[in-house]
Amino acid sequence: MSINSVTLVGRAGRDPDVKYFESGSVVCKFSLAVDRRTRNSDQPDWFNLEMWGRTAEIAANYVRKGSLIGVSGNLKLDQWNDRSTGALRTSPVIRVERLELLGSKRDNEAGMSANYADDEF
Repeated sequence: MSINSVTLVGRAGRDPDVKYFESGSVVCKFSLAVDRRTRNSDQPDWFNLEMWGRTAEIAANYVRKGSLIGVSGNLKLDQWNDRSTGALRTSPVIRVERLELLGSKRDNEAGMSANYADDEF
């Protein structure tokens, strides 16, 4: 038996980067800052998020830098060869399956550039 499950609550580190493909697929990527409490201070841990389909569209429409969100999904490792050295590189990415918009309605409205209906979810 194995389990690969991640649940995080934090603030978007930047506006979502959205890409649409000719196939009709859509992907959305951005970073999430999650505070790690220590005795002396709160230090953020940064996570790269990746969303596909309807979840990506919702993030693109409603999430802005600083938005408080909750995500759940699984951890994957992106791998590639470094162009300059040829070395194999890896980067952890959270593949988001569920997105929760946690800020107040006023916070969400302040970050939107257009009006969206609540029933779009």
